[in-house]
Amino acid sequence: MLPEWLSIKPASTEKYAAIKQTMSSVGLNTVCTEAHCPNAAECWSSGTATFMILGNTCTRGCRFCAIKKSSAGATIDAREPEKLAKIIQEWKLKYAVLTSVCRDDLEDQGAGHFADCIREIKKASPGTIVELLIPDFGGGVSCLQQIVDARPDVIGHNLETVERLSPSVRDGRASYSQSLNVLKTCKTLNERIYTKSALMLGMGESEAEVLAAFSDLRNAGVDFLAIGQYLRPSSKQMAVSEYIVPERFEHLKEKALEAGFLYVAAGPFVRSSYNAAKYFAMAKNK
Repeated sequence: MLPEWLSIKPASTEKYAAIKQTMSSVGLNTVCTEAHCPNAAECWSSGTATFMILGNTCTRGCRFCAIKKSSAGATIDAREPEKLAKIIQEWKLKYAVLTSVCRDDLEDQGAGHFADCIREIKKASPGTIVELLIPDFGGGVSCLQQIVDARPDVIGHNLETVERLSPSVRDGRASYSQSLNVLKTCKTLNERIYTKSALMLGMGESEAEVLAAFSDLRNAGVDFLAIGQYLRPSSKQMAVSEYIVPERFEHLKEKALEAGFLYVAAGPFVRSSYNAAKYFAMAKNK
């Protein structure tokens, strides 16, 4: 049974339904539905969503994730960058978040397609801030260079969990050190681009391990951090080890701010892109 603080008030469904229909009609995906995000109704009802490119089938098998998995992903829609740009322009979005499944089956692991999407969005809506949540691209610097060269405003890549738990939680092709290196490389390639990461709590981590992860992320130059509760999407994913009380999230938020992050979002339902526009504006105004 879930504790009382893990309850979400239903949001207005009118806009939620409209956005869902629009996305379906043009063949676009969102991580909101594919990953069973608990904030989908709230975010969509306010007219925002995190777009998921490169199909809805991931080539990796992380134990916490509900996204469909296969050794090969779906056929890429060559018109996806154009469709994305059109939707974002029509919705007059000032802040767009793009993420993707892992595509280890592609030569560039989808980096070129990411870059095309960024450029099309910037061309159609020059004032729109573009945030990314990228896979690790196998740590390939040439892939990361393509992403950086397209000039997104924020590049996010999730560490997901603490170092000790990473091998048992994430796909074997991912690693704690590789994720840190991805974040560090992005900052090295263009220090003006903000970098971002996220941690899930409730997997059996200790506070000392969480604080060590904060330090590792800051040493990699990461600017923004999101900290949320791991919630088991279905019985197929790993079980929750602990439900973290809201007071502990507040405590860890203070510790993270002391570590030097420009902003920290922390709470049971916080996810990588939750309220991303608000927190970005807060960081810019510091």
